[in-house]
Amino acid sequence: MALYLTQAAYTAEAWAAMAKDPADRPAAVRALAERFGCKLLAFYYCFGEYDSVLLIEGPDETSVASALIGAAAAGHLRSLKTTQLLTNEQGMEAMRKAGTAALLVPGR
Repeated sequence: MALYLTQAAYTAEAWAAMAKDPADRPAAVRALAERFGCKLLAFYYCFGEYDSVLLIEGPDETSVASALIGAAAAGHLRSLKTTQLLTNEQGMEAMRKAGTAALLVPGR
């Protein structure tokens, strides 16, 4: 399963609703992710451009995208950014493969 880092920013209306009646957002995200065969590994609130950061494990891009579209469809998010992550081993394998491709570049 692949890993995805998702950064989300809430709307002002969502913050107002959560301040009035705090809810366990990770529980809701976890349940939604599981409907698409994904797993929420971590959920953090944060400062800056984004309000929360999630680490999601999913079987494929379509499953993760489906869960995130479902989350966004509720209308509580003003922005959402997702980055697929590579493990160290995957990154090293990519570097090895890239190294063999560099040998094929004309003029080398």
